[in-house]
Order: sequence, then structure tokens, then C-alpha cells
Amino acid sequence: MTDPRFGAGDLGPGGTAPGPSSFPAPTGRSDEPSPASGSGSSTDSLPVARGRSAGSAAEAGDSSAESPASATVDVSDIAQPPAELAAVATEVFGDRLALAGRFARLLATEGVVRGLIGPRETPRLWDRHLVNCGVVASLFPIGASVVDVGSGAGLPGIVLAVARPDLGITLVEPMARRTAFLTEAVDELGLDNVTVLRGRAEEVIGEAGGADIVTARAVAPLDRLAGWCLPLARVGGRLLALKGASAAEEIGEHRLAIERLGGGEPAIRLCGSGLIDPPVTIVEIVKDREVESRRGPGGRSGASRGGRSGARQPGGGSDQRGDGGRPGRDGGRAGRERRGGGRGNTRRG
Repeated sequence: MTDPRFGAGDLGPGGTAPGPSSFPAPTGRSDEPSPASGSGSSTDSLPVARGRSAGSAAEAGDSSAESPASATVDVSDIAQPPAELAAVATEVFGDRLALAGRFARLLATEGVVRGLIGPRETPRLWDRHLVNCGVVASLFPIGASVVDVGSGAGLPGIVLAVARPDLGITLVEPMARRTAFLTEAVDELGLDNVTVLRGRAEEVIGEAGGADIVTARAVAPLDRLAGWCLPLARVGGRLLALKGASAAEEIGEHRLAIERLGGGEPAIRLCGSGLIDPPVTIVEIVKDREVESRRGPGGRSGASRGGRSGARQPGGGSDQRGDGGRPGRDGGRAGRERRGGGRGNTRRG
């Protein structure tokens, strides 16, 4: 297999509770979950990665309703992939495997304490999240600019930054407590190729638009996802949506909406074939043209071409994300949290 860290690969289908927080307490709250950059808890549609010689994975289930205090997990060995995934993880992360392990520990401790990862997800962080996101790196050309919409706990954005240091990655997330975690994790891991922006997708077009690739993991149905993500891509750029078994059905249902939003014919790509079972299902949409103006699903105003939208979408919206966390409601106005010069700076919008 082509080294997934560099260049494009083949396209085809018990113990103790997490310890106290070592990060400063997050500041600022956001009142309103954003459908345009939502990142919540749904992982049911996402496959669990299994190595070629792996046995059965941890029992799948939605852990989003469980409080961090209600489960006890042993995180002492979480920085190392399970034996059955060791070879696959090494191929995906190469000499940055130890850095991936440090991120796994942050997710198992800080991610659980802050409600970004469900406690029951901890034993399967490597198969369901790290390796699952990491194999997608094979689709990215060298040096690509990437925007991860609804980044949540950093899945897939931070995982991609670890696996592919040549990529320039912007994490877009509207929730204050999540952007606080992302900014601190980026600093802790020393990821100089990552910028964190606090805001909704339509609010950051002026800062993050023109990307080669826009990613999103189980954020929303494909029509809404295209409406939020395609404006952030350059013409000829791509939306890569990490989806599950419903991918083909969603394409059939939303093909016309995608075309109206400037997207080309959606295609299904499979990542990690021969490495994990099942492989990861990606819906790829190439941006064929700019759309002068658009109106999102349900009559909501979207972004205008090349600009930033001042309109705020009313109400909440689905808060779905494949990182095993619990949906939360943070309050306050959307600001910006950047990583630059080794420190995260916060600006209020």
C-alpha cells in the first residue's frame, strides 16, 4: 500500500476513573449548538476498524448518554494500540505513532472529563477513531490545505495532522469548550500545521475558504453537509465526508441538492481496504463551480460567494458527530481561537 502519510493512496470503495484535568478550565460558553459545524455524539453509523488478524472489537453502542463519572476505565495503556492493531497503526502513523498515542491519552482523560468522548469509547479509541480516521489520509495530496468542519474532539482533523505533518489543517468548531480542548491539544502535541477557528462554517469562509479539501465526520445529512462545506472549498477542491452504510442512499436522495450547491457527481471511496475491516466509507464531492448565493435547507440563509455570512441560523440543529462524545450546549458569542507561534489566541466575534 502506498504510505498513507505521504501522497495519495489507492481509491476504492476497568480500573480507575479519569484523573483530574491537567488543562486550565475552559473559558467561555456558547449557548447554541451549531448545525453548520455541529459535533456531537452519534457513532452508530461509523464502522469499527479491525486489523487483518483482529478478533472482535469492543461491543459497539452509543455512550453519549453516559456521564464521565458513571464509568471507570483503565487508561494506563491507552497510548499504545491494541496488539491486533499495532501493525496497522504503525503503517498509518509511521514514526509519529507515539504522538498519536499521546492524543489517545488526551482523549481518554481530558476528552472524557470534558464530555467530548463517552467513557465507553475509551477502550476502542484506536480502532473506532484513531485508525479509522488515520486511513483517510491516503486520499490527500502532499501539502494540501484542509478544513475540518465540526471538528469536535479533533476527529478527524487532529488525527490527520498527526498522520500527515505536510498538510495545513484548519479546525472549525463553534463550541467554546470544544475549541478550548482543540487549542490546548494542538499546543500540547506541538502541531504547528494546525489552526483552530471558533465559529460556524458559514462564518469562517473569509478566513478558511479556498481549501483544497474539506472534511466532515458524521456531522449531518449529505445535502446540509454540502451546503456548509462546499463554500469553503476552492473550485476543483473536494468535500470528503466520512459516512457509514447509508452513503449510497444519501447520494441518491441528495444528488440534485448537491448539484444546485455547485458540487459534481458524488462518488464513494473506500479507505483502508486490506488494512481494516470494514474499510472507511467516504463520499467525495468535487466542487465544480462557485454559487453566487444560496439558501440552506429549511430556508436558512447561507454564505455568499467568497464572503462571510452575518446571518445566524435560528435554533439549534442536529449535533451529530462520530467521536463518541456527548452532545453539549455551550453559551456565548462565537469567537475565534487560533494557534500561532505555539500559543492559542482567542478573539471574540
